[in-house]
Amino acid sequence: MPKLTRRAALGGAAVNLAILKPGTAFGSQANSAVAFGIIGTGGRGAYVGGHMARAPRTRLAAICDVFPDRIDQAKTRLPGGDQARVYRDYKQLLSQADIDAVLIATPVFLHPEHFEAAVNAGKHIYCEKPAGADVAGVKRLMRAAEKADPSKTIQFGFQQRFSPEYLTAEKILRAGKIGKLTLMLSYWILGGTPPRAFKSPHPPEDQKLRHWGAWREYSGSPIVEQDCHGVDVLNWFGGAHPLKAVGEGGLRYPLAYGDATSDHHDIIYQYPDGLKGWLLSIKHTAGFRDVREQFYGSQGMLETARTYYQWHGPIPASPLKNADDLADRSLIERVVSTREITIDAVEAFFLSIVERKPYNLGLAAAESTLTSLLGRMAYELRREVTWAELLRAE
Repeated sequence: MPKLTRRAALGGAAVNLAILKPGTAFGSQANSAVAFGIIGTGGRGAYVGGHMARAPRTRLAAICDVFPDRIDQAKTRLPGGDQARVYRDYKQLLSQADIDAVLIATPVFLHPEHFEAAVNAGKHIYCEKPAGADVAGVKRLMRAAEKADPSKTIQFGFQQRFSPEYLTAEKILRAGKIGKLTLMLSYWILGGTPPRAFKSPHPPEDQKLRHWGAWREYSGSPIVEQDCHGVDVLNWFGGAHPLKAVGEGGLRYPLAYGDATSDHHDIIYQYPDGLKGWLLSIKHTAGFRDVREQFYGSQGMLETARTYYQWHGPIPASPLKNADDLADRSLIERVVSTREITIDAVEAFFLSIVERKPYNLGLAAAESTLTSLLGRMAYELRREVTWAELLRAE
């Protein structure tokens, strides 16, 4: 595999995957299993780690967390967890020669450090998104990704890139079936009721790490930790990172905990060749959800989501029933997902190892994280911010 390039990083990694042939396996034995370890066994680590443990030809070999209750949770809930070796220091887990791959599911600000160490240890890496909580951290991860062993698979928790529905929609786009792409939209509208008084049950010295998602230094803020999913799809389908951004954001409700600067924001990204990408994000929606992307071209529109894709195109002019008839008649095709797309991403990761068809998504993950940071910088400063200015903001 070539060294990390923009083309390899921005393409759908699943293009490298093939149907597993009988008798093909990791190692020399047909029944060999890819031994993996988990660094960070909190909510996401346990969720993704569970899918990994249930994937074909895998074996949970080790778990690591700084908190004993998290380790206990993993040992009791994950398939094979009761037999897995336990570590409190991630460096000890990475030093084990019999561990082929590692899941990094630690707080966001630790991703660059843990990713770099996993690269140096020569492991296949599945790192949860985003790539870091600040520009300096993302740059550190990029440098590590650049020097990664080209025989190792480097993947991030941007599951959409491995969804059959997203990949089909991208194929429709690349084939020119919606014409010239001119506008992209990402909606991240979801959440419960506004924050209430909060009291942590943990000791003061552990509270920030336990509740890392509430702190910008630890998580990057909601636009980085959560909205990066939609931003990643904009970059992927748009084929580049944006050149600049403007935006607005703020708090509709007082914070009960943490230091987030926004619970709603709208960002306009300017991409090369006049392409625009909009991110609309609203938290505390009393349970209402609208999480999807739309891609508008001169001859059609694609809509993608974690549960479906649909393709719209031109239709013959037809009489409207009345002046207020706004019903859509342009749908060409709609396909519903058959399973949770994290499973697709996990199986693609291990299949690439088994088939010895590695890919490195380090650059794509870093650029999508930086794009989220660009949006945050734009709405916090309330002015246009360029990509070059962002990269100087360490």
